[in-house]
Amino acid sequence: MEMKNGILQALQAASPIQLEAHTLERPVYAHLGDFAMPCFQFAKILRKSPAIIAEDIAASVAHPSILKAEAVNGYVNIFLNRTAISSDILRTIIEQGNSYGSSNEGNDGVVTIDLSSPNIAKPFSMGHLRSTVIGNSIALLLEKSGFKPVKINYIGDWGTQFGKLLTAYRLWGNEQDVRHAPIETLLKLYIRFHDEAEQDPSLNDKGRAAFKALEDGDADALNLWTWFKTESLKEFQRIYDLLGVEFDSYNGEAYYNDKMMPIVQELMDKGLLEESDGAQVVDLGENIPPCLIRKSDGATLYATRDLTAALDRKNTYDFVKSIYVVGNEQSLHFTQVKQVLRKMGHTWSDDMQHVPFGLILQGGKKMSTRKGKIVLLEQVLTEAIELAQRNIAEKNPTLANQKEVAEAVGVGAILFSDLKQHRKHDIEFNLETMLQVEGETGPYIQYTNARAHSVLRKSGSIGPIEIDEVNDYEWETIKLLEQFPNAVKRATDDLDPSIIAKYAIDLAQAFNSFYGNIKVLTDHVNLPYRVALIQSVSIVLTESMRLLGMKAPKEM
Repeated sequence: MEMKNGILQALQAASPIQLEAHTLERPVYAHLGDFAMPCFQFAKILRKSPAIIAEDIAASVAHPSILKAEAVNGYVNIFLNRTAISSDILRTIIEQGNSYGSSNEGNDGVVTIDLSSPNIAKPFSMGHLRSTVIGNSIALLLEKSGFKPVKINYIGDWGTQFGKLLTAYRLWGNEQDVRHAPIETLLKLYIRFHDEAEQDPSLNDKGRAAFKALEDGDADALNLWTWFKTESLKEFQRIYDLLGVEFDSYNGEAYYNDKMMPIVQELMDKGLLEESDGAQVVDLGENIPPCLIRKSDGATLYATRDLTAALDRKNTYDFVKSIYVVGNEQSLHFTQVKQVLRKMGHTWSDDMQHVPFGLILQGGKKMSTRKGKIVLLEQVLTEAIELAQRNIAEKNPTLANQKEVAEAVGVGAILFSDLKQHRKHDIEFNLETMLQVEGETGPYIQYTNARAHSVLRKSGSIGPIEIDEVNDYEWETIKLLEQFPNAVKRATDDLDPSIIAKYAIDLAQAFNSFYGNIKVLTDHVNLPYRVALIQSVSIVLTESMRLLGMKAPKEM
């Protein structure tokens, strides 16, 4: 971005009219220069042909980074001084290391991030993967850009479903079964409840009553609920350890159970609560359905807890932004919550942002159903690691730390396959494709980085970076290295990790093209410079992977 801005300023000094940032383009083909400025939009203003305008600007533009400027068919094509720019970029990256691309843009502002949020007493399915890894990557991007992310695992540990689970356990449960296989047993009980309720609808009334008792502090209900929650969190932690994800808070829905009534009272005091079929709602106008705050039996709802949680987070962290990494289907819910907060006079609700994402599909269909056909994330991670281990044993049987590398590659493959897609897109799950070391995959990025480390081990230490000439392969790589800070900024601004994933693919492809066409270790004259280039690529690839939550093995 800095290089582009410098060139734009030089063009502005040579141009008779005001230029916009988007005026400067990067040509598709290298022979057309490193930057190009079309002059067609200026013709009407200046009453000259685009070709003449381009010739006038090309003759006047001057900047230390510009080698030459050419006027071609109404374009000003800018060719940069490769040696000077390359030297500056490589020195900067090597001096800054993994801090390259960092900024203080966030000014230490706190950003709360609501992510992952599985339900207790249910398995951690593939359905929770996206919220977890997208939210974690967004947190890492925000941190690199000078914000202070606070990752909140808003555990689903409250609501009517727990009344149903308590009822099911009391009717058909067995303590020993739960102790032996807690999640599996509780899931079976939950599924059985729904099956039985189809034949006996009165079970739903018992479930609602059981939850109301839990909400009112019934000792037996609370003991069972606490037991279910403890066992669930143990199961979840194994998966978080594999993914390398940590949290700053595990305050789930239940945390707000005794904090909701002041919110309900405030809504009443401000005249915002209305009765509707015995329930209490906040009317949000003609275009948005009313927000349900309390049921007819007095029980609170998801919206009540989210309102309470939003206020508590603002009071606790005084956030500059509050992000909710939750599926597309919750868009209406968050619109309602924000509207209610606005009606209450809380203008900071404008700083709340829903970050939606699509589904994980297999064979074009959603991977889980209410009938219990759930694809377990831990099982998928285990299979990915085992497959990676088999691949390593076959291709590099002498690798010392095979188990550790297999875990990094297997988990990294799943992370990258998710994060390379824009978060709003549905993604197709195919484990074998994810683990390929060619194409747009996590292992391809990791293998490219390992290849760079192999050259670095053989080449020894870096000498003075003296550059006589920069060939096309090197230049394409260096131009991409220069763009990394801008990629970080765009990914942070858009809350879109796919920008980093796609950048890493482009950089890896450029480096592999360079590596495949240049004999690095046999050219002793240019060796120090090329070693600096390779080290810079490794620094940026490693940091790109870190921002995606991936590990970067030095050998594969």
